[in-house]
Amino acid sequence: MLNVENLTLHYGHSQILYDVSMAAEKGEITCVMGTNGVGKTSLIRAIAGRHARSGGKVALDGEDLGVLPAHGMAHKGVGLVSQGREIFPLLTVRENLETGFSCLPRSEHKIPPETYEMFPVLDQMKHRRGGDLSGGQQQQLAIARALITRPKLLLLDEPTEGIQPNIIKQIGEVLKQLRTRGDMAIVLVEQYFDFAYELADRIVVLRRGEVVHSGTKAASPRDEVQALVSV
Repeated sequence: MLNVENLTLHYGHSQILYDVSMAAEKGEITCVMGTNGVGKTSLIRAIAGRHARSGGKVALDGEDLGVLPAHGMAHKGVGLVSQGREIFPLLTVRENLETGFSCLPRSEHKIPPETYEMFPVLDQMKHRRGGDLSGGQQQQLAIARALITRPKLLLLDEPTEGIQPNIIKQIGEVLKQLRTRGDMAIVLVEQYFDFAYELADRIVVLRRGEVVHSGTKAASPRDEVQALVSV
């Protein structure tokens, strides 16, 4: 589904990513790991069109996407759950979800029942303002909003950051459910090693903006991966 080839990225005169190549398949979770500051978030932002890459190619479902801005990537089927959630604090939960309609034809402007089945708390709080939700509830809202766009590729940047353990477990179950559906590729950037390794089908490890390991979980022994992502 997703193919990234030789992606480079600069912030001004500083190079952040060096010829990064990776792939993510439908029905699989690809985990991108590494210590803080190695370029994980920059990679996600580049794939999502949040920051224009300096070089390389991004293809989705066999289509070379060129260099599109974030809204163009969203219309192509890229759903992003950003670090920090980026929900609208003054909009209600329902209104936050409805912002995902912008990527869909008018005939599909409806919140699927499975949204509330996956995240029951959002149904209970759909008339509450997003800013009144706890951090864990906001994270569930951010994931649900991305799913409203019916993505082919779902990108998640540190979804467990600052979240209580019971919500982390629920997010993990939702990701397993989405994988089982088999209609999207999932790329997960995550610092919480146990959470990421348990969910991973494929693992990519970054160090100083370069890929130092890429392979299936079977070809990525736990101890070896943990050593690569340790400081």
